[in-house]
Amino acid sequence: MTVAEAVAGLRRQMAEAGADPDRVRVVAVTKGQPFEAVAEAAGAGLVDLGENYAQELLAKAARATEAGLAGLRWHFLGAVQRNKVADLAPVVWLWQSVDRAEEAGAIARSAPGARVLVQVAIAPGPGRGGCAPEEAAGLVEASRRLGLDPLGLMAVGAPDDPGTTADGFRWLAAEASRLGLPEVSMGMSEDFRSAVQAGSTMVRIGRALFGPRPGAVGLRR
Repeated sequence: MTVAEAVAGLRRQMAEAGADPDRVRVVAVTKGQPFEAVAEAAGAGLVDLGENYAQELLAKAARATEAGLAGLRWHFLGAVQRNKVADLAPVVWLWQSVDRAEEAGAIARSAPGARVLVQVAIAPGPGRGGCAPEEAAGLVEASRRLGLDPLGLMAVGAPDDPGTTADGFRWLAAEASRLGLPEVSMGMSEDFRSAVQAGSTMVRIGRALFGPRPGAVGLRR
């Protein structure tokens, strides 16, 4: 299956889940994939690309520029390391994983007015970032005071607990609405149907577009 065919399948499943696929942004997660995945995504009309690691994002963004792939929007999805923010600032279009005021401050210093999402922990699990749900509103306001542009909320579901994930998705969408935020980034390859049913405006899709990550992949030329 080509990436273009996979995109068509995703949009069909969104419609079957009762969502308007034209109102849901697909972020192609190229983490761990070779650069060819970036080119395939762009060729399929996907301009929003997500990466978790600073060096991988910077390398792929540079390759994309060399290859003449214009108009791509890079989303940073990983834990925000303050010593990497200055390098990422000229490239990142949306910081999706702000879960502490210190991270917001680091982004504000290097990229005044940057677009951010506040990541909220809606499901337990190791390695899953996010502020506590009761802290989300305060972090949105703190980001705004720092001069950032908080567009919405982001969360990662629990892969083995669809009930908890669905409840968390509904809460996140309701909280974003209560705060007057337009964007809700939730849903990945295994749970995007539940996410769009709950009101996701942005899904982060890797495996369903590109297949399993091939492990430690070099950015081969």
